Amino acid sequence: MDAKPVLGQINLVVRDLQASLRFYRLLGLDIGEPTGPHAGMTFPNGVAFDLDQHEFARQWSSGTPDVAGGSVVLSLSVSERDHVDEVWQRMVDAGYKSRQKPYGTFWGSRFAIVDDPDGYQIGLMSPSEEQRRYWPPVDAPAAD
Repeated sequence: MDAKPVLGQINLVVRDLQASLRFYRLLGLDIGEPTGPHAGMTFPNGVAFDLDQHEFARQWSSGTPDVAGGSVVLSLSVSERDHVDEVWQRMVDAGYKSRQKPYGTFWGSRFAIVDDPDGYQIGLMSPSEEQRRYWPPVDAPAAD
């Protein structure tokens, strides 16, 4: 099979583009100025990250459902374990909901989750460290 899909773009359909821009910029993403109801950036690995106002998304996808965050966790990598706590605290201090407070995971990463303005779960994850892995997993600590 020659046609193998690869991840090229993440596109979040949002209710309020300006609220989403505030969230993702505070998170540390370098999202450019909006072009009408659209704004985006490209990660160093070449994956595009775009935000589109709901009404605009319906113009290019007639099947666009209502915005409803959902069960998907979009995880962003940070370079050090301490950075998970720093970014998570910055977002919580700014009033964003914590879904999972930072903790050491069974797979060896430091990990936390915050909600964006539309309820999308944004994970913050450090590199995995072999010496911090454990099995069997235990339940993550309560979000408070």
